[in-house]
Parts: sequence; C-alpha cells; structure tokens
Amino acid sequence: MPQVLDVAAVRAWCSLALEGLGRDRAEIDAINVYPVADGDTGTNLYLTVESAQQAVEAVFAGLQAGPEPAVPALPEVMRAMAHGALLGARGNSGTILAQLLRGMAQVLADAGHRDGSHAGADASHGGADADTLRLALARAAASAREAVAHPVEGTVLTVATAAAQAAAAADGDCAAVVRAAYEGACAALDATPGQLAVLGRAGVVDAGGRGLVVVLGALSEAVSGRAAPARARGAAPHARVESPSALECPEEPDAAGPAFEVIYLLEAEDAAVARLRGRLDALGDSLVVVGGDGLWNVHVHVDDAGAAVEAGVEAGRPYRIRITHFGLGDAHTARSSAPPREPAQRAVVAVVPGDGLAGLYAQAGATTVPDRPGEPPASGELVEAIRRAHAREVVLLPNDAELRHTAAAAAEQARSEGVRVALIPTRSAVQGIAALAVHEPDRRFDEDVVAMTSAAGATRYAELAVAERQSWTMAGICQAGDVLGLIDGDVAVIGAEVPATARTVLDRMLAAGGELVTLVLGDEIPDEVADGLERHVRETYLAVDTLVYRGGRGAAPMLIGVE
Repeated sequence: MPQVLDVAAVRAWCSLALEGLGRDRAEIDAINVYPVADGDTGTNLYLTVESAQQAVEAVFAGLQAGPEPAVPALPEVMRAMAHGALLGARGNSGTILAQLLRGMAQVLADAGHRDGSHAGADASHGGADADTLRLALARAAASAREAVAHPVEGTVLTVATAAAQAAAAADGDCAAVVRAAYEGACAALDATPGQLAVLGRAGVVDAGGRGLVVVLGALSEAVSGRAAPARARGAAPHARVESPSALECPEEPDAAGPAFEVIYLLEAEDAAVARLRGRLDALGDSLVVVGGDGLWNVHVHVDDAGAAVEAGVEAGRPYRIRITHFGLGDAHTARSSAPPREPAQRAVVAVVPGDGLAGLYAQAGATTVPDRPGEPPASGELVEAIRRAHAREVVLLPNDAELRHTAAAAAEQARSEGVRVALIPTRSAVQGIAALAVHEPDRRFDEDVVAMTSAAGATRYAELAVAERQSWTMAGICQAGDVLGLIDGDVAVIGAEVPATARTVLDRMLAAGGELVTLVLGDEIPDEVADGLERHVRETYLAVDTLVYRGGRGAAPMLIGVE
C-alpha cells in the first residue's frame, strides 16, 4: 500500500521537528550570519515549531475530551499547525517557516474539499497522496517567496525551492517524495556559501536553510518511519540546484544596519496590508509579511521601531508586539555622549512576570526582563539585558521552563562578546527568588552559581491558573473557569475557588516537608486569601515560615514556592 501523509504523520512530524531543532539549535545559532549575525535562528525556529506543535496537540485534546472522541481531518490538523506557527513565529526564519506551512495547509485543504479528483487517498480522511504532497511543497515554496519583500538566493527560500523541485521530479509514493525533497534541500543548502557572499566569507551554510533541512528530515521520517540519512556534502539524486556561478552574490549588508527587529501580529484587511508592505519596505529591510484571512505576522528590521508599530496601527490592530535591539557596532552605541562606565564584576539578569515582582528583583540588585502574557522575551532581549547589566560575570535566571532554549542562545551570544555567563535553569519566579536570596557577589563566581543553583533546585514550585476551555489534564478533565493547581509544571489539582485550591496545593507540597513557603499574589487576589493561607500553614505545619509578595500586573493569579 502506498504511504500517505495523514494526521498521525503530521503529529509525528511536529514532534520530530521539535526534537531535531532542539538537538541542533546551538549549531544553527552558531552559523547565523545573515541577514543579521544575532545568533538566534535555531532558537527562533525551535520556538516557532513549538507553537505549531502545541496548536496541533490542542486539536487532538479538544476532540478527545468531547463526549465522542474522534480523530481530526488532515486539513484541520495542517491548518492548526500553520496557524500555531503564525502565532508563535520568531525572527526572519521562523516567519518564513510559518508561511511555508501555510502554503502546504492551503493545498491540503483544497484537496480535502475535492470529491475524489486525485487518484490517490482522500486528503481529508485517509491522508494526502504523493501528487498532493508535490503540490503542497510547491505552493509552500512559492508562497514563502511572495511573502518576502526582496528575496535573496542562498537563503532558506533557495532551499525550499530546491526541495519542491526535487519532490516534483521524484517518482513513487509520499515516502519517496519527501525523501527527494529532503535530499534536494541538503544539496541546495551545501550550495548556499557560493550564492551569498557573507556565507562564503564566514565559511558556513545558511542558518535558516539548515533549520529547514531539519524540518524536512523530520517530515521524511514521519511519513516513511525511517530516519532521514545524515546530511551529506554534494548533490543529491533528485536536486535541481542552479549553479552558484550563475547567481549574483550579494555583498555583506552594512554592519551599521537597522538597529531593531520588530515583530507583531496584525489583524487587518488585505488592502491595508498591501499598503503596509510599502510603508515598512521604505522604513527598513528584511521585510516579511505572512498570513491571510485577516491575521498576519509582520517582521521587519528598522532604525525607527516606533514608526514600524505606528504603520501597523494605521493598517489594523497590532498586538504581541516584540521589539529587539540588535546592538550592532558603533553606529548605535556612539549615540550616547556619556563616558563609558567601568563594568561591575557580577550581575544577575532575570526574566520576571509582573511589575510587582520586577520591583522585588530590582531591589535585590537584578536586571529584569519582563515576561508579558503571551509575549515571552526573545533571545535578543535577554542579550540586551545582559549588556545593560554591564558586568564581567552574569548569572541568568530564565524563571520559565519554556525559555530554556531562548536563554541558552542568549548566554552563548553574550559569551561570544566576552561576558562570563552562567545559566541557572530556574523554571519559576519563586525559584529565582530562592536563588537571589543566597546570592553573594563577593564570593567566587563558581561558588556563587553553585549556591544559587542549589537553592533554586531545592524549591518546589506551583502556580494557580484559570482554565480557558474544557481539556484533559493529569488530574482529570477540567471545565472552562476551573481553578487549576500546577505543581512542578503538571496539573495536580482542579478546584472551583482559589483559596481551597491553593490550600490543597500547599498541603500536597508540604507533605514532603518544607521550611519556607513563598506566596506571590496576582492583582486580582485579595489580601484575605493570603492571610488565610498563612494562617493555615502556621496552624497545620510546625516551624514553617511564610513570605508573601505582590506579583503586580502581568503576574499569574498565584505562584507558590516551598523550600
């Protein structure tokens, strides 16, 4: 039986791509020299695919939680994957990947609506056949090129086009098609240093193209069940790659290029987006606008970040606005007339949710980076915070398990600039508080890092959240509006009210022992709740102290730490 791309394969594709990008993230970040050498392409692709996978899993969870569990149709799953990538797209490469997935989803949706017009399997239920997959890869490459204002050869666009051409020339079932696409992408990737001068001078392949090879390798494995062969040098059997000598090699962009990367989601009509493209193209470079059906992801490099955002406001409703300062060269640092100050010996940089916690961390001497709901900081923001701390040694506290790859990329970038950085893998702000409590900048760096890591690791953490929809959890099925108690990242308690749920969470955590409870309250939680929990701990557990802080705007309803 010929193999097809079905919903199980798409689900596996998401997981394998995320695993592969997580494995190769550091390598991809390290070769990131175009269009800006900011060392975050691998991390951006990882976060984009992570958002796509979460959207796919939400489709499955929603159907399985219903009264009659069902399997979603392929077009629905692909649309979710593309939509999730659009919402979570990071950087130039992540934005282009989101459009590649959107192009594939459009073809699969069209095939699902046709009544048996293909000779192969039904794209809605049985899966997409080889012909449909060839069309999907071709549409993906074409739509990605259309989304980029000024396409450049030797980039991820070249690799995507070569993959589509190789797939079109391949005979056989879906497994043969995706294998050919992968091999064509590998050959095109190896040719990129001869197509783009900046890559040739650095002696590296294009980072975005390298990430796409990982994604296509994951697709090949998901469809065939066999791991894709390791990327080899030289031409692949089905590749159609134009000779590098026939292409113009653009010169390296001016090192004093745009200062900011601006990304936002935009709700707007097609006509308004067409006008927006023209305005942003005049403001800067690396312009990529992807999406459709009223929702767009806008990416551009500019010197005037405010003007880029204002252009979005005129076009529609921009949100999840993310502005990252590249910190490139003297063109931006020379604008300040203040004399350079001597670097401090050591500093702490922490990602903090809520303005109240930010104030608490700042009082303890930390440089803070805001973690806004739905807008986690990019690696460039963390690098900029490390620079702002202006220290020879920096302890970095991400305070969120989801930021592990972003923080690692920022640490690597800062190390390349001569800063000694230690990344402590804190997964919650309460673990960061515990680490800060034992921080002593006067002792040896290694000893300080060990002490802070030990304090963070000895702190169990929990969070209260409100369920947005019905879904299955580790503690059972929750309904919209239920209060969820997450312990160490997993839902452990489902309750109706915050006070009772918080007490249950505390009891479970303190059953294993503890000496100190830390409560961080969101704005909507009254002081009476904290008073009741503090009284409960005092009356139920001997020799356990309680500290209460206000998280402020942007914080979770409640964070709990037990040391």
